[in-house]
Amino acid sequence: MAKRDYYEVLGLAKGASPDEIKKAYRKLAVKYHPDKNPGDKAAEEKFKELSEAYEVLSDDQKRATYDEVGHAAFDPRARAAGRSPSGGGFHDPFEIFREVFGGNGGIFGEFFGEGRNADPTAPARGSDLRYDLQITLEEAVLGVEKELTLTRPEGCDHCHGRGAEPGSSMKQCLTCGGRGQVVSSRGIFSIAQTCPKCEGAGRILEKPCRKCRGSGRSEKTSKIKIRIPAGVDTGTRLRSTGNGEGGMRGGPPGDLYVVLHVREHEIFQRDGDDLICEVPISFTQAALGSEVDVPTLTGRASIRIPAGTQPATLFRLKGKGVKNVQGYGQGDLLVRVALEVPTHLNSAQRTKLEEFAAICDNSSHPRAKSFFDRAREFFR
Repeated sequence: MAKRDYYEVLGLAKGASPDEIKKAYRKLAVKYHPDKNPGDKAAEEKFKELSEAYEVLSDDQKRATYDEVGHAAFDPRARAAGRSPSGGGFHDPFEIFREVFGGNGGIFGEFFGEGRNADPTAPARGSDLRYDLQITLEEAVLGVEKELTLTRPEGCDHCHGRGAEPGSSMKQCLTCGGRGQVVSSRGIFSIAQTCPKCEGAGRILEKPCRKCRGSGRSEKTSKIKIRIPAGVDTGTRLRSTGNGEGGMRGGPPGDLYVVLHVREHEIFQRDGDDLICEVPISFTQAALGSEVDVPTLTGRASIRIPAGTQPATLFRLKGKGVKNVQGYGQGDLLVRVALEVPTHLNSAQRTKLEEFAAICDNSSHPRAKSFFDRAREFFR
């Protein structure tokens, strides 16, 4: 009997996405699983057909081969004759089902009685915490120590993290009789599920701690100090070991991850390990040359402005930038000059500027002359 098209088996079009393929398989595999259809050979064959189709279409390489060659790509006779580019046979359909539905620990593993959860009364590590911290550019560049106030679950003082009242112990769960599972019958089915009382452990606390109610931890507010190294930037993540949530039932604590956010600065911009500062200078300073004081994050510095300096010219101050957080040297401070055109001229200033303009020729403004010469050539 000829095999049906794999896409048709899953009820899909040929261009279906990987997510659509997985969803279709999950829906149909549950419907035709032999444990839900005991003694139904047709359902069993349908389940195997679904698993075979999913195995091929969920694998990019096998799917491409199937789209090109069809079922012949996986025919043992065709492989023996050297006509198949893929090779390999099909796997156990039940193994494929377990992979898709999460194995023995998954919800369907429980539904079909294939396993039980890990002991929920055993010590468990606490969860990691995230703390978003805003710092200034100065703190990011120079480094700083910060004190953080955290409210988090920590080990219970009354039971010392055990979750049980001092002097008490564990006892067998009466709901499941220590098995960790309860079995219920629904028609022809016998369904084993995790015991809701002991959560699969088979035993429960004789006397849960009256303060933490058996969790082994309670909410506390504490302060911790964290050292922020020089050179960090927005998005840098610092790990503080053992400062996350306290562990459950005496387990180890999680870690604290501090994510940094650097506030914008009024004067400086950052570009990697370099700092950029824009400094306004007057027309006369640019034309005649001058010495100008500029700010740095550690104080003032001086730069020499040569005569004839043009707007947006960059001056580099070596080693006045950001220390590399990995220890690879230090960036520079780039000073960009911005020409400030005078405004609100009085009559004397205006007269002097008009006299200056009258005695200027093209040699005083070579860039303007070059531009307008090119512009005239362009419009001819």
